[in-house]
Parts: sequence; C-alpha cells; structure tokens
Amino acid sequence: MKIGELAQRAGVGIDTVRYYERRGLLPLPMRQLSGYRRFEAKDIARLQFVRKAKALGFTLEEIRELLALSSRRGGDMAGVKATTTQKLADLESKIDELTRIRNGLRTLLNSCPGHGAVERCPILNALGGDDT
Repeated sequence: MKIGELAQRAGVGIDTVRYYERRGLLPLPMRQLSGYRRFEAKDIARLQFVRKAKALGFTLEEIRELLALSSRRGGDMAGVKATTTQKLADLESKIDELTRIRNGLRTLLNSCPGHGAVERCPILNALGGDDT
C-alpha cells in the first residue's frame, strides 16, 4: 500500500508517517519500481502502537525502547514493566507539581479582591516578593 493509504488506515497524517520514518520508529519501506514507498500491514500495527504509546505520554525515545523490547521474541517483559513503571512515576511527579501550582494560583486568586489600585494587588505583590 502507498503512504496515503497507510496513514489513513493507521489514523495519522502522511507527514507523521514521514516523521516517524526519519526518527527510526518506522522502518524504511521497500520502494516500487515507480519510486513509491510500499508499506505492509505490519506498518499499520506499528504506527498504531506508536500512536497509542504517545497517547499514554511516552516520549518517542521511550517508544523506540518499547519497540525494541517488543521485537525480542522470547525475551523477558521486565524491561517493558520497568519502562512503564518509570513513566507512571514521572507522571505522578508531574501531577504533584501541577497540584502545587494550582493550589498556589488558587491562594493568589482568593487573596485578590479584583478591584482597587494595581499597586496594592496581592497577586502582583506576591510575585514581586512583597509578602505584605
């Protein structure tokens, strides 16, 4: 199949297919005599794997690692679990940081009456280092 059909069947854009080829996430396809790339059904599955992994927050480098681990038939799944465990820990750390930021912003908003002289704005004063 040609690149347009591959992209459509995998649910990605043609530029995405080309990008993943350049990044090494999709092997370079064979070419027809006409010069067109010729993709196979396994390329659809690989693109869908990449798309689902990205939706779960994996970086392209982590996806490359998962793809390498998945190609080792008969290997142990410990590497896959370790990669996923680390991704979850990273995500939980980001959630904690975002929660801290949200709480700080909420505190600033609650301290501001929303009217009056800007030089007395508790939000600006807090950001400027004035704790009064």
